[in-house]
Amino acid sequence: MLIEYIHAALENARYEIIEDDEPYYGEVPELEGVWATGSTLEVCRKNLEEVIDEWIVFRLRKGLALPPIGSHTIEDSGEVAVA
Repeated sequence: MLIEYIHAALENARYEIIEDDEPYYGEVPELEGVWATGSTLEVCRKNLEEVIDEWIVFRLRKGLALPPIGSHTIEDSGEVAVA
């Protein structure tokens, strides 16, 4: 399922505190351009999960490949394979 891929991405996320109105920043290094901010770490993580979901949908609609996250990959059919 896609949720397994999203959870794997969230497990690999990096977080830091930045000088901003929403000081919590998170990104997934394996997913180019996937980042989010939030007023708390929990909000940042929730926002990051939404960004990952939208990023996956966009890439699948455009026929673009999704990089593996650890042993998790998404096949062209949208199915997640775990090696």
